[in-house]
Amino acid sequence: MRQKNEQIHTTKLLTYLLIGLVGVLGLVCLYYGSSFAPGSRRYDDNGSRLDGSDPVFGEFSRNPDLVDFLHEQGYYLEVPKSIPVCDMKYSELIPCLDRGLIYQLKLKPNLTVMEHYERHCPPPERRYNCLIPPPKGYKIPIRWPASRDEVWKANIPHTHLAEEKSDQHWMVVDGEKIKFPGGGTHFHYGADKYIVGLAQMLKFPGDKLHNGGHIRNVLDVGCGVASFGAYLLHYDIIAMSLAPNDVHENQIQFALERGIPSTLGVLGTKRLPYPSRSFELAHCSRCRIDWLQRDGILLLELDRLLRPGGYFAYSSPEAYEQDPENRKIWNAMYSLLKRMCWRVVAKRGQTVIWSKPLSNSCYLKRDPGTLPPMCSSSDDPDASWNVSMKACITPYSARMHKERWSGLLPWPKRLTAAPPRLEEIGVSSEEFHEDTKIWHFRVIEYWKQMKSVMHKNSIRNVMDMNSNLGGFAAALKDKDVWVMNVASVKMSARLKIIYDRGLIGTVHDWCEAFCTYPRTYDLLHAWAVFSEIEEHGCSPEDLLIEMDRILRPDGFVIIRDKHSIINYIQKFITALRWDGWLSEVEPRTDALSGGEERVLIARKKLWTDGYTTM
Repeated sequence: MRQKNEQIHTTKLLTYLLIGLVGVLGLVCLYYGSSFAPGSRRYDDNGSRLDGSDPVFGEFSRNPDLVDFLHEQGYYLEVPKSIPVCDMKYSELIPCLDRGLIYQLKLKPNLTVMEHYERHCPPPERRYNCLIPPPKGYKIPIRWPASRDEVWKANIPHTHLAEEKSDQHWMVVDGEKIKFPGGGTHFHYGADKYIVGLAQMLKFPGDKLHNGGHIRNVLDVGCGVASFGAYLLHYDIIAMSLAPNDVHENQIQFALERGIPSTLGVLGTKRLPYPSRSFELAHCSRCRIDWLQRDGILLLELDRLLRPGGYFAYSSPEAYEQDPENRKIWNAMYSLLKRMCWRVVAKRGQTVIWSKPLSNSCYLKRDPGTLPPMCSSSDDPDASWNVSMKACITPYSARMHKERWSGLLPWPKRLTAAPPRLEEIGVSSEEFHEDTKIWHFRVIEYWKQMKSVMHKNSIRNVMDMNSNLGGFAAALKDKDVWVMNVASVKMSARLKIIYDRGLIGTVHDWCEAFCTYPRTYDLLHAWAVFSEIEEHGCSPEDLLIEMDRILRPDGFVIIRDKHSIINYIQKFITALRWDGWLSEVEPRTDALSGGEERVLIARKKLWTDGYTTM
């Protein structure tokens, strides 16, 4: 009897196991069936598409709930052993600034207002699903600070700017290198002398433009190859050097290769992705911008971005030429800026410097109906992601109007001091200081992990993909790096704190490609970024391929996220060729920890023509 019962028990157990196995197989079939839907990717061991479709376009498609369920049950789905390499013609691809896409999708941007230079991201079925190859002969970039003055020609094989701007000393081809003498369209004999001249015009102590640390954040529009920003670094001034991907299409690529803070962007129809009152100085040197168009909307955008009493340094023919056409432009510009309550504080030679008012007093004295009007109280001046520019003046808050300044300490004290605008985002000074303390410790731990493989000056361009309050960047203050702090759209209100600390950054949605050239950052830091995009239903695989696009060979990624995500990402490390060096640890729990976390640090290999080079 006992033997019979044991047989029945064994039979039932086998039945349950078979049912369970059939269920799991059914779920796996469902997964793979759905993965053949439009936009999905399936590869063989060589990275070729199994469905025979175009290996360049498409997106990963998966059911995250199903994947999580299977992982909980101990089943892990197959990931590709390799990812296809894009054709060499895509070696400088910027997916959201691809003008070819505009024509393919038959978009009709308004060319007169620069819409064709603004973001136009591909739909999911047009996303690139391959690894961007480096150009032929690519070398590990020259390290900072030598890179300020020279880069490898093979890395950016474009010499047309050297030919076109030869008389202005932008850049010079010298054998295997391209060298940068420090000149510009307006400052042929060097940005260093030009910067001293601006300080003299403003009568700053010691002819130093930083003015005792009160000038820290600068916006340089139409920056060329960013030599102005390069020489500002000597004064502990950080510039957001901005230029479009226009006829001088590689100027920002050269700037980033040099290790100079810079980004692609244009004063077109959308607000620049920065909060209000972020810069002490805006600069335009022969930037070829029509400041009078559309009721002065571009100057009003600068007005939104400048702090109380902020300066606008303008070097252009209309500031000094006496012919009728330039006089007409100057008079119209002067009239507009006077109605905006700006005043000329200095004018010498070919340069004029305006100053923005310190309070609302001048605005309140304007005659009724004066144009441009004041912005409505419902307008949020800090909203900047896909927000159209407005032809109106942004007034100061009651507090700022009363105090007549930004309330910020001079640099470098402002980096660690709690800024006044913390109260606008509901963060206390105690929380701010705790955040700073935590990130100081976290960065120390990161560097300990990388110590064995990191060489002197091997990291220069850094991106924090989820910047929060800027604690990660602040913790790097003693290292010779600069950080592009990226705030998610959901957390974009916190970007003002980044700028109030004397740092720079931008707003971005990581469900889309970032507007920069391939191979422009040495270190990408992603804290909880993958968790966030999964909440929005976006593909972590697409983000990994995008991170690979903007990461330099020999560069590092630091991914800090929950266990399941780190486990999943690890399966792509070899396919991404990020296995030059690898480390994974479980970090100490702190006040910022979102449950159990893991830290994965990986290093990208240098490879060419689809083959890894050791």
